[in-house]
Amino acid sequence: MNIKLVVVGKLKEKYFKQGIAEYAKRLSRFCKFQIVEVPDEKAPESLSQAEMDDVMDKEGSRILAKIKDREYVYALAILGKERSSEAFAKEIADLTTYGHSDITFVIGGSLGLSKHVLDRADTQISFGKFTLPHQLMRLVLTEQIYRAFMINEGSPYHK
Repeated sequence: MNIKLVVVGKLKEKYFKQGIAEYAKRLSRFCKFQIVEVPDEKAPESLSQAEMDDVMDKEGSRILAKIKDREYVYALAILGKERSSEAFAKEIADLTTYGHSDITFVIGGSLGLSKHVLDRADTQISFGKFTLPHQLMRLVLTEQIYRAFMINEGSPYHK
């Protein structure tokens, strides 16, 4: 199984890098895990809707270039479907059972994801209505992926 995160921007803080590296190491017994970073588009503080759409489209093109046709894609979006950890674990197990061995998660830039990326996604997932820094979201997502594997294994980690 291959799990990939396609993310906009670079990870800067050392403590986020360390946390993600720890979960990536733990995930290595279950899957090939990788993070693919694409450059973010520079955007001033105040943008018109057309300018925001342009930024998201440019970032979206970079994201889509990193996704292959066979990949099952989760787009992280505030309006996506919220799932419990158990439901997420079952979904991952079901995907692998039914032939999806390449799963990709997409975290957009500060303005969100373009319509093109959302249209390409097989599903949208939300971690709630909170706005989280993109770097923190990478860590949370990586931990939840690891948790899903541990739930599916019947491990007490989830308790």
